[in-house]
Amino acid sequence: MAVTRTLAFTGAALAAAILGACALKKPPDAAAIQAEAMPGMALPAGWVAGAPGRDVVPDNWLSEFHDEQLNAAVARAIAANPDLRVGAARVEQALLYAKLAGAKLYPSVDLLARGGLKLSGDNSGLQGALLTMSWELDLWGRVRYGRAAATADAVSAQADFEYARQSMAAAVAKSWFLATEAGLQAEIARATLREGENLVGLAEDRSRVGVGNDEDVYVARATVGSYRDTVREIELAREQAIRSLELLTGVYPAAAAAVSAQLPGQPDSIPAGLPSQLLERRPDVIAAERRIAAAFNRVHEAKAARLPSISLTAGVSAISSDLFLLKNHDNPVWNLGAGLLAPIYRGGALKTQVDIRTAEQKQAVAAYASIGQRAFGEVENALSAENTAREREKILVETLANARRAYDIVQTQFKVGSTDLRFVNQRQLALNSTQAALLRVQAEQRVQRVNVHLALGGSFEPRPHP
Repeated sequence: MAVTRTLAFTGAALAAAILGACALKKPPDAAAIQAEAMPGMALPAGWVAGAPGRDVVPDNWLSEFHDEQLNAAVARAIAANPDLRVGAARVEQALLYAKLAGAKLYPSVDLLARGGLKLSGDNSGLQGALLTMSWELDLWGRVRYGRAAATADAVSAQADFEYARQSMAAAVAKSWFLATEAGLQAEIARATLREGENLVGLAEDRSRVGVGNDEDVYVARATVGSYRDTVREIELAREQAIRSLELLTGVYPAAAAAVSAQLPGQPDSIPAGLPSQLLERRPDVIAAERRIAAAFNRVHEAKAARLPSISLTAGVSAISSDLFLLKNHDNPVWNLGAGLLAPIYRGGALKTQVDIRTAEQKQAVAAYASIGQRAFGEVENALSAENTAREREKILVETLANARRAYDIVQTQFKVGSTDLRFVNQRQLALNSTQAALLRVQAEQRVQRVNVHLALGGSFEPRPHP
């Protein structure tokens, strides 16, 4: 009964101590961090580069391109890319560190037992068991601040991993579009080569009948040679683009992956949300904000380490001996105790530790500012680049029609002998350059659309419903 009353009294004392312990200070919220990190940046009401549509950024942007092969390639990359496997392991590690930090809030219980024959293995003759419990009262929040910091680190690692996944999906999509463009550019180059070979035959015929000369023949042949070189160069570019795609998807870079034969249709203009929402949505910005929270908690953890710590202990033991008579025959034996550890002098180490953690918090705030500013710049650049690509496409479509008509006219003039081959080559070069530029701009639109989604923090997957 005495032991029971003692334990009850101790429990009541513990409850009173815990209730009286200091409450943890909360890290600064997103608005406070933004004001501290970017004091001179006034956010506009909308994106300067323009983004008509709803104020809510959509997820599942990959489905906008309606390409099942591309979807499968992204899924392979997410599942097999080694960099993402490293990121997943880091998240797992961070979560375990958070769990480990939280374990310090609970009592530790240990059991020591010994037994055996009469001499008990070490000739002492002692046999029995000892069960001990110790618990540090977290009066000043040192352990809880440590747990909060580790938890913030884990959330930061998860956000970094999510941004890495989004970046990987974007990289695969952009590589896919560039590989498709390279294939289409190769088709244009091969068509140009065939037209050049036809001009060689026409120049030879004109030379035989006397309306042409050998110079035209040699110029036509030289032009065909340059076209063959261009074809091979573009084919190499396509092979390299496919190898880059294969490396992203975790397969051997044999330049054997099949990509779409045509670029997908361009989706409608994207609803880009508001600049004020970006810092709360992008995973890399969220990760930076959580690193500030972790640094904040570590500052207060270091401050709490300068204060006294109180630990409670309890134990029960039962010991017997075959060699000598123990003075106390009562078994088991209970004991309760408490300990106080107050740091008096450590050469300034504890204060320096606070200063170190404060400097780390300053670094985290500066890093947040850098990431936030980069995020705004990426959105504006991607929106501007996509809008420019759309405008250029309209210009190049009209230019291509005029270049094609001019080439048809000069071909006819060459056939009837009213012009020479130089003008044909000039018109053909202008036509080919315009075709290649138009295709490049069309691919650029798709690439910049992916950049916009990544910059805005939209997910390539449908988000689960809450």
